[in-house]
Amino acid sequence: MNLSILIPLLNEEESLQELYSWIIKVMQSNNYSYEIIFVDDGSTDNSWEIIEGFSNENPNVKGIRFMKNFGKSQALHAGFAKAKGDVIITMDADLQDSPDEIPGLFEMITKEKFDLVSGWKKKRYDSVVAKNLPSKLFNWAARKTSGVELNDFNCGLKAYKNTVVKNIEVSGEMHRYIPVLAKNAGFNKIGEKVVIHQARKYGETKFGMDRFINGFLDLITIWFLSRFGKRPMHLFGLLGSIMFLIGFLLALYLGIDKLFIHKTSRLITERPHFYLSITSMIIGTQLFLAGFLGEIILRTKSNEARYKVAREVNF
Repeated sequence: MNLSILIPLLNEEESLQELYSWIIKVMQSNNYSYEIIFVDDGSTDNSWEIIEGFSNENPNVKGIRFMKNFGKSQALHAGFAKAKGDVIITMDADLQDSPDEIPGLFEMITKEKFDLVSGWKKKRYDSVVAKNLPSKLFNWAARKTSGVELNDFNCGLKAYKNTVVKNIEVSGEMHRYIPVLAKNAGFNKIGEKVVIHQARKYGETKFGMDRFINGFLDLITIWFLSRFGKRPMHLFGLLGSIMFLIGFLLALYLGIDKLFIHKTSRLITERPHFYLSITSMIIGTQLFLAGFLGEIILRTKSNEARYKVAREVNF
């Protein structure tokens, strides 16, 4: 199978018919073998009924419905697990991503041998203050922190080799950082393609300004996990040991000073250095224990399901 088109969605009943017809037109004009996977992330409108209608008339259309809203990352994770195409294309359901970009993305994966290609919405139709400027700042920080040179990490239109999506773990709100996850998994040929960004035709965006705050917090998380996720003791143990050593040496100095140098001077407990020493040793011990507990949790954690599927069609 050439392509899996993966579309996570939440309450997009107005745009689904137009999006579906557009994708089918692109598939037929290029003679692709394909599947379209809609992942309904707990919609409360008629989105699921529309998806069921597509699947009844076209066996290449498949659907997954969550029991409630679990988030875009979980929707992508569920779709990646089911995708069978040689190339997986992800896109949003709000018609801001153009299906006409699919052939170009497909060729970059199959002919230019990229592992992952991310769309770049160079010209945007969003609010400059509410979205464009925060997005530029966010993308700059992501580039500097991750080392992945992309201009638009948050673009939903991306193409992947099948082996990429089967070897990355998308959880929490990490869908913004799939290129970083892919790089950390060993997929280094990551490209970018300028894509058309269309003004939203129906409804309102499901994401507010808080996505940028969450995005920066997730960026810190993914940096930490990529550096120390497999070895938390290397960070916490090192910091704890340094803090404990500083406190211990300070306490040793105070003891020697009291016993051999200034025997008749004030009590050790009256000197501020004593409390600095005690505090350093306590903090050092706590950091060391944090690393130790992190190692234990890492070795005993269970892979609990992060979402619940209510229904599936055509799988």
